[in-house]
This record gives sequence, structure tokens and C-alpha cells, in this order.
Amino acid sequence: MIEKRLLRFAEGAVRRIAAAVAAQWLGLLCGVAVTAAVSYIIGQLARGGEDYGAFAAVLIIAAAAALLRAFFTAAASRASFRASSGVKRLFRERVYQKLLDLGGAYTETLSTADAFQTATEGVDQLEVYFARYIPQFFYSMLAPATLFCVLAPLDLRAALVLLVCAPLIPALLLMIGKMAGKMARRQMGSYITLGDRFLENIQGMTALKVYSADGARQEEMAREAESFRQSTMRILRMQLASIIVMDVVAFGGAALGVVLAALAVRRGSADIPQALMIALLSAEFFIPLRQLGSLFHVSMNGVAASERMFRLLDLELPPDGDKMLPEGALDVRLRGVSLTYPDAPAPAIDGVSIDIPPRGLVSVVGESGGGKSTLAAVLSGARRGYTGSASIGGLELRDISRGSLNRAVTLVSHDGYVFSGTVAENLRLARPDASDAELVSALEKARLWDFFAAGDGLEARLDERGANISGGQRQRLCLARALLRDSAIYIFDEAASNIDAESEAAIMESVRELAGTRAVLLITHRLAAAEPSDMIYVLDGGKLAESGTHTDLLARGGGYARLHGRQKELEDFRTRQSS
Repeated sequence: MIEKRLLRFAEGAVRRIAAAVAAQWLGLLCGVAVTAAVSYIIGQLARGGEDYGAFAAVLIIAAAAALLRAFFTAAASRASFRASSGVKRLFRERVYQKLLDLGGAYTETLSTADAFQTATEGVDQLEVYFARYIPQFFYSMLAPATLFCVLAPLDLRAALVLLVCAPLIPALLLMIGKMAGKMARRQMGSYITLGDRFLENIQGMTALKVYSADGARQEEMAREAESFRQSTMRILRMQLASIIVMDVVAFGGAALGVVLAALAVRRGSADIPQALMIALLSAEFFIPLRQLGSLFHVSMNGVAASERMFRLLDLELPPDGDKMLPEGALDVRLRGVSLTYPDAPAPAIDGVSIDIPPRGLVSVVGESGGGKSTLAAVLSGARRGYTGSASIGGLELRDISRGSLNRAVTLVSHDGYVFSGTVAENLRLARPDASDAELVSALEKARLWDFFAAGDGLEARLDERGANISGGQRQRLCLARALLRDSAIYIFDEAASNIDAESEAAIMESVRELAGTRAVLLITHRLAAAEPSDMIYVLDGGKLAESGTHTDLLARGGGYARLHGRQKELEDFRTRQSS
């Protein structure tokens, strides 16, 4: 089975695959020469020949041919390895670049585990596919035709019988191909599902332990692993059965060659050296095809992996504009903006209109599910399928180049990622050319420099996800990284949630300072954090319910005032309980 799109996609490997096939073919010719030499010597000995000089010359030729065959075999292996390595690198680069182009949007179509396994296990399957199966496929087609041309002058009848019998193995492969392909796709799907569940459970291990749900998840994983094992064993049973059938055909063909050689001698149409050539080379008709059959499961796995890979590579990129935002301060204007997620029963935001001045603090508040984070996704460019008008600096957001938008707008979320490495390495993700002094300044603005200065400073080591610092310190580090970027517009999406009071106060102080020179949008469920805002917008069920300053909204006695009252009562209760 040959996947034409794979060959077109990996055009650079075709030359090396052709070189590998050519080397195998030249090795076959050397093997024919060795067989001819051995047959000649045995035939001469059977006739009582004693021309030892001729024997020595033939032996030298046979030894040279054997050495050449070893050389060509090694050359074929090298060419196949280079072809597969190039394909592996090409596919990993394409998959990684596609994920970069998609950004966070890839999770709308496939899971993180699916993307990870496609880029690792899937690419490895293709490496074996290109290194072994593809060269063997073409060589298996070429070898019988070559051997027919060699044997036909010796005994045309025997050569024709062997040539007709040789395609029996490819015919068997075609018969089982469709069924094997379906089974391989199901097995790959089961493997991806198992990996997805495993990654999810690892990421949520803390929650599973807290709620004592790890045992139930373990049992669920065991059931899915057993399902994957069963699907794998079904494929192995089918492969073993097909290998037995192919062995019968291959060894039966070799035996047929011996019989044909004996009959040729009996008829007098061939002498002993010719009969030996027929008998010895008849196995070569079937060995390449037998090896192809043993690699057939590699083809199935490779094709199944490629289908998932091409599904990722074929994902449509989010639409991108071609306009560039001007340098300097920028304002934001939303007019009647609505957005509905795929398959959602109702819009996440519906007809929202807000203004964010070039400098100042604007807050969007509301209860969970009100559409606050969706609004942040629209403004940051993560969601461009909105209706209505959303403009930044006078340009419609959907018309702005993604690169220009990313430079102008920085989103700081509640789950900012900290990579393993030093503090300096994490900060320089925002500005690779930033000096140490600028890094220290950003940490000071985030009220975090004193903590790191007490240790190794900018060279302090951080674990993955910042596991060796507190949640509040991790959020402040993400804030310092955002400040270092020096964007025109900042969006803080629950950036101070689920952290200690000291860290929350430090973050909010930095946010208020930043609002003096930048456009800042604060998205929060805590109304106390939004009180100093120049303007507060209240979202309820995706719609804009109220807007005004904190004092104005309290005076109206609407939804904001009621929510503020409930939160204040809860905070007072917590204060009394802790005192």
C-alpha cells in the first residue's frame, strides 16, 4: 500500500528512496553473479573438470561480487536511513509550525495529547514507513522482473511459471489491505484516546487525590488499556495469519523452482549449471515479496498515523489581516460584538459595546459564565469569528495582522505558564534582547525582585509550571514578563484570582500604575478589585447589563450593587471567621 500524498509531501526523500532501491537492485545483480559462479564450479566438478585456473578466476569473481553485494546492501541501508531521517525532520517541522500558526485554536479540533502523539509516535511510524516499507515495495516489483530476464534464456518455461506465481503475495496483501487498514485506524484511535486520558489524569492528579477519585480513574484507565490491548492483539493475529499464508506461497515457490529445474534437466533443456541457477534463484523471486509482506503492518500503522497528521496539517488557519497597527497609544472600541462557539445553543457574548481609552483602567465584571473571558479572547485575536465591529487604533480587529496585534495586545491570564529554566530565561520570552537591568525593573514593578534577590537573582532556577514557587509568585512573574513586553494594550483576565491576598494586592497595585500610561482592561469576578476603575462594564448572560463608575453603579441599585453586596457580606463573614 502506497499513500501518494505522503510521497508528494516528502518529495525530498524520493531521491534517497530511489538510491536505496537502486542499491538493492545492484546487490541483486551481484547475488546473481555469485550464484552463476557457484553453479559453474559445481557443474564443472560434476563433469570431472580440472581447470583449476578457471576455478580460481571464477572464485575471485564470486568473492568480488559478494563483497560488492555487501557494499550495496550497506549503501541501501544508509540511503533509507537518510530518507527516513529527512522525512522525520520535515514532518516534525511541519506539525510544529502548524501548531504555532494555529496557536491555542488547535484545541478546538484536537486534544493536546492527540497533537503530542501525532508529533512523536505518528512521526516515528512514518520514519519506519519510509525507511523500510517504501524501498522494499519498489524493490519487490523490480526483483522478479530482473530475475525473469536472467532465467528466461536458461529455461523460458520455468521463468514464466515463477513470474506468474510471484504476484500471489501482493494479491494476498491487497485482499487483507482493506480490513487491515480499518483495524489499524481503530487501533490508532484507541491509542490516541488512551494517551489523551492518561495525560488528562496526570494533569489533574491533585484534584483526583483531593476528591479520592484516583481509584475510579485508575479502573477506567485499566478498561481503556485492556480495550487497546485487545485491538492490538486482533491486528497481530491477522498479521500472523497472513505471514503464515505468505510463507507457504514463498517456500512453495522456491520448492517449485527446484522441481522445474529438475524437470528441465530431465527434458534435456538445461544442463546442471543452468538447473542450479534456476533452483537457487527461484527463491529470490519470492524473498523480496515475503519481506514486503512482513513489513505490511508498518504500512498500515504509517498510513493510519499519516491520516491523523494530515488532519492536523489540513486545519484551516484562523483568518489573518494585512493591516499594521501604528506605534504608540491605542484605543479600543467595540460596537454590537457577538460571538457564538461552535455547537453552542446561545451566544457567549451578544451585542456588547465598550470603550477602552488609550490610557486608563477599564474593568469588565460579572458572574461566572457571563462572557468575560470570551471578550478577552476576541480582543486578543484568539477568536475572530465575531460579528459587529471591534476596532483597535481605528482599524477593524479582523483586518489587523496577527503579528501586529500580538505586539500591541498582551493577555495576562490566571494560568500563565512558567517554563523550566532560570528567571531570566522566562522573562526574556517577552523580549529576548532585554538587559539585566530591564529584567530587574520588571520584577520590581511586579513586587517580586526582593524575593529572587535573596537567592540567585535572575539565575534562580524554576521548575516546570513554576512548581518550586507559590501560586502568587508565579502570577507576579507572569505579570513581570507582560510588563517587560511594553505593549500598548493590556488585558488581565482573572490574573489575580486564586492567589494569596499579598500577591493579589501587589498585582493590583502594578495594574493601577500601568493604567497611567497604557490602555488596561481588567476582567475580574471580584468587584473590590474593579472599584478604582475609570469605567466598569457589567456582563450578564453575555449581554451588557450596566456600565459606569463604581459609585454610579452602587447608586443605581442594580445587578452590580446586588453582586457587590453579596461579595462584601461573604468577605466580612470570612474576616470574622478568621479573627
